[in-house]
Amino acid sequence: MKIVDVVCAPGRTGFFFDDQKAIKAGAVSDGAAYFGDTMTPGFKSIRQAGESISVMLVLEDGQVAWGDCAAVQYSGAGGRDPLFLAEDFIPVIDKYIKPALVGKEADNFRELTKMMEAIEVDGKRLHTAIRYGVSQAILDAVAKSSKRLMSEVVADEYGTTVSETPIPIFTQSGDNRYENADKMILKGAAILPHALINNVETKLGRDGSKLKEYVCWLRDRILKLRTDESYCPIFHIDVYGTIGQAFGDENYKAMADYLAELEEAAKPFHLRIEGPMDAGEREKQMLCLKGLREEVDRRGINVELVADEWCNTLEDVIYFCDNKAGHMAQIKTPDLGGINNTIEAVLYCKDHGFGAYQGGTCNETDRSCQVCVDCAMATKPDQILAKPGMGVDEGYMIVYNEMNRVLALRKAKKC
Repeated sequence: MKIVDVVCAPGRTGFFFDDQKAIKAGAVSDGAAYFGDTMTPGFKSIRQAGESISVMLVLEDGQVAWGDCAAVQYSGAGGRDPLFLAEDFIPVIDKYIKPALVGKEADNFRELTKMMEAIEVDGKRLHTAIRYGVSQAILDAVAKSSKRLMSEVVADEYGTTVSETPIPIFTQSGDNRYENADKMILKGAAILPHALINNVETKLGRDGSKLKEYVCWLRDRILKLRTDESYCPIFHIDVYGTIGQAFGDENYKAMADYLAELEEAAKPFHLRIEGPMDAGEREKQMLCLKGLREEVDRRGINVELVADEWCNTLEDVIYFCDNKAGHMAQIKTPDLGGINNTIEAVLYCKDHGFGAYQGGTCNETDRSCQVCVDCAMATKPDQILAKPGMGVDEGYMIVYNEMNRVLALRKAKKC
């Protein structure tokens, strides 16, 4: 079935674009806003409304397939593509994507995304957000034209099978880490709470005591609120490099000592720590995570380390995986460009014994998250992020409901 038109519409995301450089430099927060001078090119204010572009592929039978272009909260930071604004990039899609897709048969997801990924403008690939959204629309178009679920298209083309059980969902609290933890527990989230530990003084503690106190509170809160003793969620806490700030990025012994304390505090629950350090560039980050993993493993400390900072692209994920830099990678879906790269990253990690966390950003849309769920159901990562939004409500609902729709439709087909 041919694609006969490509139509774009501007949209909003589930969170904001934040100028990370300005925030790290001390921008003052006031309510939901920040005040101070911007430091990342393209930003007019430190916090701006998140923007997206819906890319709609009109098929010759009148069906419309669609996906949403979206970029991460901290756009333009850490080597990422620049701030993604709809008015800047709709003309790019109309000029370069539309003529490439109109008239093409929507019959092969991998081939169409390969063609899209190869498009260059002035010697550069298209913005990651464009490739992310267009690839979603292509997957939907192939699914609609062949009367399959998106998860079935992925499974068929990559030689996998669609999961018959839910993928564990990881929920994020934002700064409201106490009340939102209660919501996560009451809703039965499998992995929690993220916790946003992004400041040494106020959230980690110079000696790590503030985070340790929070872990103890979270442990006790689950034991108090759970109604079934079989509910045993994994603790996954993103520390944004603050453990390295407090103890030294290469002081593996001191960091491991602290992780052993957190492991004990979390019992009987298993603990994952994301981004224990931020070494400032990819090679050093890889070496630091590799060194800390070796120390943790040698001492039998049962804490998993999750790669985040400087592990952004498909190539980065492969590099960290091959070097055993941590135990798991966050595969940040918008940063990888086409959703095909997310699929390949998950499968590579699984094939090489490395944890695969299909993540992303709070700054996505309902549609991008639904497509991510279908990809996860076909590739079976260890966990998937509840998104969009900073908190447990909307993101958990969108991911949980889409996953169960896939399971129900698959079951109905077999009956």
